[in-house]
Amino acid sequence: MLSDSSRAGMVRRHPLMSFFFMAYLVSWLCWTPYVLSRDGLDVLHFAVPRMFGDSQLIGILPGGYLGPLTSAFLVTALAEGREGLRRWRRRLFRWRVPLRWYLFALLGVPALLMVGTSAVPGAWGGRHVLPPAGVFAAYLPLLVLQTLTTGVAEEPGWRDFALPRLQHRLGPLRGTLTLAALWALWHAPLFLTTWSGHHTDPGVLLGYLATAVSISVVITWVFNRTGGSLPLAVLVHVGNNNVLSTVWPAAFPDLDPFRDGLVASAAGFGALAVVLVIATRGRLGLPRPREGARPSRAPQLI
Repeated sequence: MLSDSSRAGMVRRHPLMSFFFMAYLVSWLCWTPYVLSRDGLDVLHFAVPRMFGDSQLIGILPGGYLGPLTSAFLVTALAEGREGLRRWRRRLFRWRVPLRWYLFALLGVPALLMVGTSAVPGAWGGRHVLPPAGVFAAYLPLLVLQTLTTGVAEEPGWRDFALPRLQHRLGPLRGTLTLAALWALWHAPLFLTTWSGHHTDPGVLLGYLATAVSISVVITWVFNRTGGSLPLAVLVHVGNNNVLSTVWPAAFPDLDPFRDGLVASAAGFGALAVVLVIATRGRLGLPRPREGARPSRAPQLI
């Protein structure tokens, strides 16, 4: 068994590996009852309690919070101490960014999804309707709920902790692609539950990976261009989720909210992601190190 000092030393030497290992381990352990419940594999023959008519808040949210968020806090504290926690916390509350970025998150993301819906076979040729007023009235309250649940649970780990380190080590594009793959894989147990509608066929899994990659490229660009603003990264992430869980299924009642929603998201974000990669030559908004700057000062977002 490793002593406490040995474990702390290993975390300091390998902060990224420690973060991902802890995030996966804690989340997957917390999700095990949900996966084995009637909402999943029905092995234990019990139902997860409902909240707001759904089992996902109780079944998924504890693992979401205790995985990425707690792991990022603990690894930062052990590896970088108070100064590292201050840097992490500054990005958590970096709200003061130009208005155009909020407009992109609040209006541009829904527009991307509507454009991406054109890639869903028969979407515009089939039945599509204007959602009732109640859907639009609920949109902002549900966006706030998504922010306080999915956004706050996940993004302080994925984007605030892991992304700056992966960009520094692998570069913006490779770092983003690595994070996207690990972020997608973290969700793997949930595909055995009602979260995904029990979709486990290869096409859906590949679609989810494509969506994770496309959204991650866009989030990295927003994060870098806003000087490391986590609130904007959160809004892009939860904006996608909120549209697909409220407005989109009401507008396209004949489409599968999960399977076809992935196609729309992957197509809309993917088109923008390709443009961003080409336009920025893979930098995705990350400033280049200044000539003559000392190496220790080059990573501006760490």
